[in-house]
Amino acid sequence: MRPEDLIAAIEGTMRRNRLLSAGDSVLVGLSGGPDSSCLLTILHSLREKYHLDIHALYVNHNLRPGEVPAEIAFCRSLCETLGVAFLQRSIDVAPFRKERRMNLHEAARELRYQAFRDAALEVKANRIALAHTADDQAETFIMRMTRGSGPAGLSGIPIMRDSIIRPLLEVERGEIIRFLRDRDIAPVTDSSNLKEDYFRNVVRMLVMPVLKRSNPGLVHSLCRTMAILQEEERYFGIIVTKTLMKLISRKSEERIELFLAPMEAMETVILRRVLRRAIGETAGLRGIAFGHIEEIIGLVRNGAAGQRITLPNGIRVISEYALLVITSEEPHRIAEYELAVPGEAVIIGAGLVLTAAFVSSAEQPVDGRTNVLFDAENMKLPLMVRPRRPGDRFRPMGFSGTRKVQDLLVDLKVPRDERDSVPIVTSGDDIVWVAGYRADDRFRVTEQTKKFLRLGIVKGKF
Repeated sequence: MRPEDLIAAIEGTMRRNRLLSAGDSVLVGLSGGPDSSCLLTILHSLREKYHLDIHALYVNHNLRPGEVPAEIAFCRSLCETLGVAFLQRSIDVAPFRKERRMNLHEAARELRYQAFRDAALEVKANRIALAHTADDQAETFIMRMTRGSGPAGLSGIPIMRDSIIRPLLEVERGEIIRFLRDRDIAPVTDSSNLKEDYFRNVVRMLVMPVLKRSNPGLVHSLCRTMAILQEEERYFGIIVTKTLMKLISRKSEERIELFLAPMEAMETVILRRVLRRAIGETAGLRGIAFGHIEEIIGLVRNGAAGQRITLPNGIRVISEYALLVITSEEPHRIAEYELAVPGEAVIIGAGLVLTAAFVSSAEQPVDGRTNVLFDAENMKLPLMVRPRRPGDRFRPMGFSGTRKVQDLLVDLKVPRDERDSVPIVTSGDDIVWVAGYRADDRFRVTEQTKKFLRLGIVKGKF
């Protein structure tokens, strides 16, 4: 393909997918490699025709200090030759990766894209152009297929998402190399692309050549498959949007509540997508695998009320009586309250009300957990209600000796994210009641009891 034919093909891709409009301001991600050098050169050749304002950004990941100066020098020289404004940004991938517990490529990608967005905001660019190619698309398909991705994952890299565009996504790398050779442009080589340490490089250098022996048009074939999957995913996306709108009971940035009953009878193929969309809207899908979605489906169809699943990134999925709750909110820790007798304490955020009243006798039945009866003779009033504290100990009824509150909650299988919401009722420095679970034996009713105190706990939604 001649250089002018490649330019015309990419221009057609941009028109067909509405990647650019006349007068757009474009920030081009420029690494100095063949793909990004080709992209910048071609967009420059279309600048006058479309009245484009073009900037180029080089991002230093601080991972290959020996190669960065040569890359920056090449990028600056290319930009000066083309008359394009050149920007640089530096990101520290290693500490970010350690802090977030991500692999190297995930961490680098997240920081790099943030650098693109920040720079685009600075230069008022409404488009960010990245140089992914058809070969990248085909390699992505192979990588995700070997990892067991579903149709959404196998549909690959979108040609446009929000302000990010990928004009070279239908161009094979061989055409890019020929274009640069014809233009006498000698890009730099990123040494990390030559190491077999990374899965993508293994696919690129070892797997793809073997497959191409049987099918020289492999890249085109895989990209066609991915295009079909993308069309089908767009259709499913419309169905999922409509379905999810009917399921939502309540929604915030960190929490979504879905009606359970319709999901119990929903086709699995739709339910998987609905759950992925719901998680994506509350916490993001990084770290969420197929197995996690299947586990949630099991909770929807067979889970008991109160059962929950803990997912990566602090996401919790909870089955309630009529709702499925997906949340990334920090576990709630109750405040401290005074509990007068008679009186009540509304525990904000936990959906609980504690009640206290003197009664004339022990005749009314209690269960020892949600309703308890005490000998109030030696209690210090008013009672106080607080969350658990490190080292809390008491003498639970039915046990010999004292126990740590923490150990009791673990033994009773109280979920970790609910433990700071359990009200601890105290009389002075003594724990009287771990509300909803156990009373303290020191305040039990005996034959000598003359002053009876009844405490209760009621669940609500507030």
